Amino acid sequence: MAQLLRGAPVARALMDALAPRVDALCARGVTPTLAVIRVGERQDDLSYERNVRGRCEKVGIAFRSVALAASCTQGELMDAVAGVNADAGVHGCLMFRPLPAQLDEKAACAALVPEKDVDGVSPLSLAGVFSGDDLGFAPCTAEACVALLDHYGVALSGKRACVVGRSLVVGRPLSLLLQARDATVTMCHSRTEALAQECARADLLLVATGRPKTAGAACTRPGQVIVDVGFNWDDASQAFVGDVDFFACEGAARAITPVPGGVGSVTTAVLATHVVRAAERMAF
Repeated sequence: MAQLLRGAPVARALMDALAPRVDALCARGVTPTLAVIRVGERQDDLSYERNVRGRCEKVGIAFRSVALAASCTQGELMDAVAGVNADAGVHGCLMFRPLPAQLDEKAACAALVPEKDVDGVSPLSLAGVFSGDDLGFAPCTAEACVALLDHYGVALSGKRACVVGRSLVVGRPLSLLLQARDATVTMCHSRTEALAQECARADLLLVATGRPKTAGAACTRPGQVIVDVGFNWDDASQAFVGDVDFFACEGAARAITPVPGGVGSVTTAVLATHVVRAAERMAF
């Protein structure tokens, strides 16, 4: 049976490592602070905001919520971003997306200064991931995948990794983070020919398509490590499922992340880590 790569132990280890760093900042009179910009009251945004607030406050990170009406204008949104940029007491900013249709999401992301962009949404942050420079931050979910593999001692250097999905939120930055760790990366997507064969060749299979059960038994091989980034509601089973068909793949895999309870559990801990790192950059 495959080893389950559960996210909770990884998140706990990341948060435990943050505590002395927060104490050191507080000793210098600096309270690491996260601001969340939320437009409207979507239930998934509100739920994630509660999770982020709880995670941050447990380790001593202050939390501010900048809530705008769903009908807000582009000017109001840009003013909120500018306010966060200018506030020396805010070290990191998380902007919930997608934004309502009347808003220019790209413009809002571009306006956020990279030193406070703790979820890697701005072009300069993504450029830093591409170049390997310490500018801004990588998207939290992409970095959470690597943190999870590190925690469980999964080797990356020299391994063949297949990333399925090419979004700027996960797939593309994840492929760059893996390459920075000396993995040989193949990127696949919805137009990839012979997708199953490409997946099955890999030592590490990481799937982030946003479509349930994209990867099935034909995509796996014995000894493979599988990271499932997906989180989808399945009407048939009345449960959340991943982008990987878990029960079809776990028999062959050496290790696999569960859904729920895998990568998602690590993402908020990575976010908290980014806030503390941003505060340290400004303080020291």
